[in-house]
Amino acid sequence: MTKNYSEPDVLAQLLAERPSGGDVVKPLFFRLGNISDRQGLSNLLEKKPYIRIFDSIDQQLTELIKSFHPKLTLSGDEIRSLVAEHLAGISKIDYGVWVYYPWNETLVHILDEDEFITMRTSRNRYKITQDEQMRLMTKRIGVIGLSVGQSVSLTLCMERGVGELRIADFDELEITNLNRLRSGLHNMGLKKTVIVAREIAEIDPFLKVTCYHEGVTDANLEDFLLHDGKLDLLIDECDGVDVKINCRLAAKKHGIPVLMEASDRGTVDIERFDLEPDRPILHGFVEHLDLSNVRLAKTMEEKLPYILPIVGIETMSTRLKASAIEIGQTISTWPQLASAVAFGGGMAADVSRRVLLGQFNQSGRYFIDLEELIGDQVRTDVTFEYTKRSLSPDEMAAAASRVPPVAEHVDTITESEVRELISAVAAAPSPGNNQPWKWYYDGTRFYLFHDIQRSESFGDFQNMASYMTFGTAIENLNLKAKDLGIKVIENLFPLEDEPMLIGAFSFVYADIEKDELSHFLTIRCTNRRKGNGNRLTGNILDDFRDAVRDFDRLKLKIVVEDKQVQRLASIAGEAEKLRLFIPQGHYELFEKELRWTEREALETKDGLDIQTLELSPKDAIGFRVARDPMAVKLVAEWGLGRALENMTADLMKTASAIGLVVIPTFDRTALIEAGKAVERIWLSATRNKVSMQPVLASVLHFARLMHGKDGTGMPGWIQNRFGELKGEFDSIFDNGSTEESVFLFRLFYGNDPQVKSLRLDADQFFIHQNNN
Repeated sequence: MTKNYSEPDVLAQLLAERPSGGDVVKPLFFRLGNISDRQGLSNLLEKKPYIRIFDSIDQQLTELIKSFHPKLTLSGDEIRSLVAEHLAGISKIDYGVWVYYPWNETLVHILDEDEFITMRTSRNRYKITQDEQMRLMTKRIGVIGLSVGQSVSLTLCMERGVGELRIADFDELEITNLNRLRSGLHNMGLKKTVIVAREIAEIDPFLKVTCYHEGVTDANLEDFLLHDGKLDLLIDECDGVDVKINCRLAAKKHGIPVLMEASDRGTVDIERFDLEPDRPILHGFVEHLDLSNVRLAKTMEEKLPYILPIVGIETMSTRLKASAIEIGQTISTWPQLASAVAFGGGMAADVSRRVLLGQFNQSGRYFIDLEELIGDQVRTDVTFEYTKRSLSPDEMAAAASRVPPVAEHVDTITESEVRELISAVAAAPSPGNNQPWKWYYDGTRFYLFHDIQRSESFGDFQNMASYMTFGTAIENLNLKAKDLGIKVIENLFPLEDEPMLIGAFSFVYADIEKDELSHFLTIRCTNRRKGNGNRLTGNILDDFRDAVRDFDRLKLKIVVEDKQVQRLASIAGEAEKLRLFIPQGHYELFEKELRWTEREALETKDGLDIQTLELSPKDAIGFRVARDPMAVKLVAEWGLGRALENMTADLMKTASAIGLVVIPTFDRTALIEAGKAVERIWLSATRNKVSMQPVLASVLHFARLMHGKDGTGMPGWIQNRFGELKGEFDSIFDNGSTEESVFLFRLFYGNDPQVKSLRLDADQFFIHQNNN
């Protein structure tokens, strides 16, 4: 039987307590057959005549008697007779136990422990057999974290699937907890352990609940797991990353299984350290991390490498991914819903019971996703048609054969020179590192073809980006040829009926002045790191202007004033976000451009290796979250997504200067000239040890807005917003009505990139007729 708590000193202390009972979580028991208890209850009622009394012993005795005779339908008289027989002369008022709850000044008359438990669990049978119930009542379960953990704890209690429940949480109830933690307003400010322990006591005053009001710490973790007997199961529902890691390490040491319910997609995680003593914690997802440093992680940036494998970014629900994008922007932490918490409490209790009874012996991460099981069947796969076809080698040869010869004398260059020239053009930059070229060599001339299957995209409106890319490659060809003493005779778009043929290039040995920029062809690269804010000198700015002085049809505009840089940063950031809000733009970045693993980058040798983005741990997780098109679609519908702007905007804000290349007419020849100029600017920056990064989302979409029919594929509200951004953009650069902005870039001083994009092998883009 449960120990009486009606000794005079304990009672005196309780009577002196404030009405809420402080942190008291255990009720008092009064058995009136005991003289001391009878006197204690009398004293209590005399001191506190306002105590509310609830006596339903008649009803309880009736149900008890019925349970003894399940085959019979007893009449009222028969029940009364059997109750009297059961009481054996004891008055009803003296039978059972009176339970006093000091925190709500309530006195309840109930059956005593054995009969109470029998009746409390009678409706469990035979979902749970009597033998199983008895076994469960010998088990000890620890629950860390009492927001989600409250639902778990109460469900375990109601099912009586535990003999001792240890609960730990340092936090107090706040108003924001009330969307998922079941409690009344009068409990705000109380410790969560107190709230949960009291509610359990009001359901079952005989169930042993041990509270760790300070939460689980390094100092008490062993005590929590082992005091008065080792836990049979640990349930982790805490928010602290260090506690999640450390409690698993300790549980593994002591052979205690760990269960976690994540309240998203019905995620249940179980680690059977009792059956698998050598099992890595968290299924090995954190093996690559130094777990000894987890307690030193204080900032979100430091915690994220540990949070990522625990949360499981790829398996989060769409709503949670969308919400994650807003953390630190419009919400402060992960959202949770009462429906998910209640559902999780039931699942955790169910899994706990089967683990403790030896009916479930697996480890793993499981999902009971109600939206998938009960919901409209919605297609989440996003595909787009890419219909344009690149020319085959035979078609390229046929086109090349139709190009008229040049009038002047030309030379046949050596195989060594061919290799050097091809190496130079391969080093040219391209959007998303798509390398949209095929070079054909007939033994005399180079022919540049558009490998349009590599470049066809929403961002490459009317081949705008590709033409500039061809310009950079042609400039590299010219620079390297000069270095070799070769003059290039250039013939752009030689066949009007074959737009895929960009140009034909013949060679003449000549005494030609070399260009120092050729020394930087293979050094030049895109740098996506932050700048240090140092200003560019006038000499360096003049060097950029000198680099493009021979291009009469274009202008180079450079902004250095900080206020304008900040405004451009905001425009560029928002343009990048709007790009992601366009389904095709989102698809092309995340599924076509990015290479998510080192292996993928090595296999394709194109696209953007995710490592080249130089992402912080926080931004890396953000990228993985934003990869889900449905999550980004939700953010767009909500009119949110500032976090999707931040990476680009933050980089732009560290620029020493922001440059813009402007052309007078939006045509392919002018765009190729712009590409040549861009490459010379970039090589000049490299020579001056200045880093450069193109930032093109704004100008590419401005072009689509201005020259496409009805914004060609952009939702109306996005068109409107791009129109507003363009007006501000043009005012910053003082653009005239006939000036076309085609290439935006930032210039800055910063550390060199740690990883550079890979390039296709020559045999993937160069066709040598004589080697066929």
